[in-house]
Amino acid sequence: MRNSDIRQEIKSAGLRLWQIAEALGMQDSNFSRRLRHELSEAEKAKIREIIADLSKEVQE
Repeated sequence: MRNSDIRQEIKSAGLRLWQIAEALGMQDSNFSRRLRHELSEAEKAKIREIIADLSKEVQE
């Protein structure tokens, strides 16, 4: 599966794909479609930042 590293990080953080999509300003269906093709390292870095920010909010 493509982007399995990102998918696993989202799952491990206790987040859902729609939460990441919302933070990126897109529909969850569009985000899911983007994950079908391997993302660039820059896109992955941005998603990792969002995961870190959202997981901090969840913990508080």
